[in-house]
Amino acid sequence: MERASRLLQEVLENVERVVVGKRREIELALIALACQGHLLIEDVPGVGKTVLAKALARSLGCIFRRLQFTPDLLPSDVTGVSIFNQKTASFEFRPGPVFAQIVLADEINRATPKTQSALLECMEERQVTVDGETYRMARPFMVLATQNPIEYEGTFPLPEAQLDRFFLRLHLGYPHRDDEVAILDRQQWSHPVEDLPQVASAEDVLVVQETVKAVHVDQRLRQYIVDIVSATRHYPGVALGASPRGSLNLFRAAQARALLHGRDYVLPDDVKALAEPVLAHRLIVDPGARLRDISPRGVVADILRATPVPGVRVPR
Repeated sequence: MERASRLLQEVLENVERVVVGKRREIELALIALACQGHLLIEDVPGVGKTVLAKALARSLGCIFRRLQFTPDLLPSDVTGVSIFNQKTASFEFRPGPVFAQIVLADEINRATPKTQSALLECMEERQVTVDGETYRMARPFMVLATQNPIEYEGTFPLPEAQLDRFFLRLHLGYPHRDDEVAILDRQQWSHPVEDLPQVASAEDVLVVQETVKAVHVDQRLRQYIVDIVSATRHYPGVALGASPRGSLNLFRAAQARALLHGRDYVLPDDVKALAEPVLAHRLIVDPGARLRDISPRGVVADILRATPVPGVRVPR
């Protein structure tokens, strides 16, 4: 476990050379990667969403592809298409940009729901089916999708089924004053992401992903996780609570956070720190509750305050 924890710390410090002042957000991205999950980054343009994806791919030496989602993008532009070869008198599959290890789906909510749904199979089952043929994705495989705030014109809300497939959601936000000055200094002559060294490999990521599963989670903490997720289903004003996938993702995320911080066991603080980014985007608040300023993030915060924190026995 020491090796896996050290690898995560090295990647974290490497990405921090490019994404300034966003340590918590980089940690969340690494947690999603360590758990074989996908990441939804929601924020205004220009705050470093694309840079985070590029820096992560360069640090790991993974195959990186970028997809710019637009209203006229077709599903075949994402997954690929079968083309008839006259010489061989047969169809040949031309893989789309989704066949990479780290895929950046930029402005995913600008594409139509039909095109957004092209990602569902590859995100959940790590495969793509075209014309009856199934093609496996490379390992590791991670989708980092960026999304403009839903209030902006020309966007399509992500369907609930797709939102539930994102392991967690994060917001980068604007940098602090000193961090923004540091960004100006670092990018005076060139962008530092172009010179970012590789500090790990795809094989190292696979080792980390297996190591995460061995992190100890006390039985009372497992019950604590289920209690939190179950409470989202009965909260007044919430039309749709988190699914069992939310419980599993919170469980796995807590394991990854413990490993990232050099522990082989999970603490209640790990669960509390990850509950909002893992669960909030899975909740649907009814219109009446929205008028009362009830938000998914506020719901999770209320549930954390109301749910008793168990005492946990640390393994020796």
